[in-house]
Amino acid sequence: MTDRIIDNWLAEHGDDLIATRRHLHAHPELSNEEFATTAFVAERLEITGLSVRLFSSGTGLLSDLGDASARRGRLGLRADIDALGMVDEKDVPYRSQVAGVCHACGHDVHTTILLATALFFAQHPEELPGPIRCIFQPAEERVPGGAKDVLADGGLDGVDALFGLHCWPKLDVGTVGLRSGSITSAADMVTIKLTGPGGHTARPEETVDLVTVAAQVIAELPTQIDEFVGDPEMVKFVFGSVHGGDAANVIPTRCELKASIRTPSLAVWEMLPAIVEKAIQVVLDGTDAAVTVDYVHGVPPVVNDAALIETARRAATTEFGDSAVLPAEQSWGGDDFAWYSREIPAAYIRLGVHDPRSDVHHDLHVGRFDVDEGSIAAGVRFTVGLVQEYFASAT
Repeated sequence: MTDRIIDNWLAEHGDDLIATRRHLHAHPELSNEEFATTAFVAERLEITGLSVRLFSSGTGLLSDLGDASARRGRLGLRADIDALGMVDEKDVPYRSQVAGVCHACGHDVHTTILLATALFFAQHPEELPGPIRCIFQPAEERVPGGAKDVLADGGLDGVDALFGLHCWPKLDVGTVGLRSGSITSAADMVTIKLTGPGGHTARPEETVDLVTVAAQVIAELPTQIDEFVGDPEMVKFVFGSVHGGDAANVIPTRCELKASIRTPSLAVWEMLPAIVEKAIQVVLDGTDAAVTVDYVHGVPPVVNDAALIETARRAATTEFGDSAVLPAEQSWGGDDFAWYSREIPAAYIRLGVHDPRSDVHHDLHVGRFDVDEGSIAAGVRFTVGLVQEYFASAT
């Protein structure tokens, strides 16, 4: 019965959902600037008779559906609504109209799917087997992430479990990628400031040759960190910025190096600040360079709850068949969904968005990234089925 209802609903509203996604794609907003996106989503929820609560930051919102009085708590569904600061390079009618801002991570699709799920259940309350909370989260792309603001705002109060989807261009439409345990990585930032007395490049032996020391740090520090961790596959430490000196014949007094450091292990993530400090001292031993290290925690790894992943497996199998459920690879990328998974059981699921007829794959965070818009209907079907499977297995 539910399949026919959702099929009929999608047949009736499918064009509207694509138009919604294209509107969001053409009007992207950066983290904490999602005022128009928030108003757009709120208006559509309220027209359907749903109440909304804006977050205190002024962007993002939540909406509760169903009666929670007979249950201990709600099931949460989360979508991120912000865009990236980059150029949209696609030649399509819905190309970004905002210079230097682009939905190149699929958040427009996430938002459309969650909005459609809420609208479907609002119009067919008999199909909603338990209370849900739809969380339209701002600022996922900002470190340490808008999820922390949602938590501070009580966004998970009364929520027992949480699901989130993320577009995945390596998977075809009609498939999902599942993984228990860690699925993303911690993503932190490290700034290393080296100082010395400076001097003339004709006499480097009389001073601290700071550029050479910086090169030594770049070459040796990642290996030294691996040795402290004890597993070379557990950490990625990569420099992305190096600045020092202004003249070819002057040894500078300062060099600044910036790097990202990532790990899929929650235990390693918690130890990394101390490990980096120890490793840099080993590398600098005997150089006479002074150093300060600024270590900034970004996000921890997302750790998927095994029981929720099994729920997602059953829902995906029901909707798309056994062959549609694929193992998700461990990602070295980060996501602030991790802050939720530290608070309550949560599962982050990869949604296939690639057109199976195409051999072209544009990765996330690339200016030509786009999706097969059939993934919208597939995502709605899966999310509706996920809600129903969750409450069916909880009874």
